[in-house]
This record gives sequence, structure tokens and C-alpha cells, in this order.
Amino acid sequence: MNESELAHLRKEYASGSLNETEFEPDPLRQFEHWFKQALAAQVPEPNAMTLATVGADLRPSARIVLLKDFDPRGFVFFTNYVSRKGHELAQNPYASLLFHWIELERQVRIEGRVEKTDAAQSDAYFAMRPFASKIGAWASEQSAVIPNRATLEANLAQFTEQFKNHAPRPPHWGGYRLQPNRIEFWQGRPSRLHDRIQYQRNSEHGWQVVRLAP
Repeated sequence: MNESELAHLRKEYASGSLNETEFEPDPLRQFEHWFKQALAAQVPEPNAMTLATVGADLRPSARIVLLKDFDPRGFVFFTNYVSRKGHELAQNPYASLLFHWIELERQVRIEGRVEKTDAAQSDAYFAMRPFASKIGAWASEQSAVIPNRATLEANLAQFTEQFKNHAPRPPHWGGYRLQPNRIEFWQGRPSRLHDRIQYQRNSEHGWQVVRLAP
């Protein structure tokens, strides 16, 4: 693909609009409304979200993780605590999430502080996972350098034999909850004049809702 072909790739967005007067006063309720619409539209993996973190070196990194729970306290995902994202969250507990539902021409951007979920919630979710996924959490030292694929497969075989049909949650694996202080709902519009509605948490007055220029 040459530069001209890439420069001319574009899509006109015209499937919806945002009106702040019609939005829920609570952004978590608004997110639930949009999430249910994404489910109804059969968006592929609607709970897939980009997680961006920044460690002590101030270099941002991003990857896709899966939302596994949300409520008024925030948005929950599970991972290896000693992965790169785990180390970065230990150094800097602030992060951002991004949902991109291109079929609906929508994005949701979420920023806030991240903390670990309690052990009971991590245990409960781990218990729901398929056995192979549980073993995978033991077999993979996520983000660490390994010699080859055979090393990973050997670890998998070792832990499969060790745990048979019951694998407990590894101590290095569990949940995080992002507690939002800013949430932006984005709806694509024609001529790149997109609608952007932002909720900003105000300690005295709850959530402040404003419209942002596209």
C-alpha cells in the first residue's frame, strides 16, 4: 500500500448522535446502557478494551484486556500481577481504558486510579474459568523472556499433571478495579464533527457533564 492509498482511507460516520440532555446523570448507568446495546448489536467481543499504563520510566504501554465486571465502584479486569502491566500499576496506579465499538461508531474513554480487587472476588472469578485457562495462569510467567515455545508447553504439562482436575488461583494472579474519575462517550458524526460528552467527577457535586469539541 502506498502513501496515497493510505491517505485516502476514510469512513463517514452517520449512524447516531449524542445529546447531553438525554444522557444518564450517572456515567456508569450510561455505560451499562451502551454496553447492552453493543451486546444486542452482536459486536465482536464487546468487553474487549485497551488498557494503557505508565510505569516509573514514564513510557506508556497499551494492550487489550477483557472487562469482567463493572458496578458503581468501577471496571474490573484480571491478569498476572507480575506482568508488565502489573509492575507498571504498582509503580503508578493510574490508568486509562478505551472501548471501541466500530460497528456502532462509538468509543468510551475511561480514566482513573487502579487498585487490586479483594481476594474473594479474584477467587470467585478464577473458579469460573475453564481448567485449561487456570493451568495457563500457572504455566505462563507473563511478560518474562522464555527460551522458546517448548518451555511454555513443558510448564503446561507440568502443572496439568500437578493439579489434575483442580487448580487453585495462583498468588500472582488476580483482579484490578479502575475507579473512574473521568469518562468520555464518543459518537462518530459526519464531516468529523463527532459528539463527545465527558463526565468529570467532582468531589463536592458528583459528576459534572460537559460537551467537548471534536
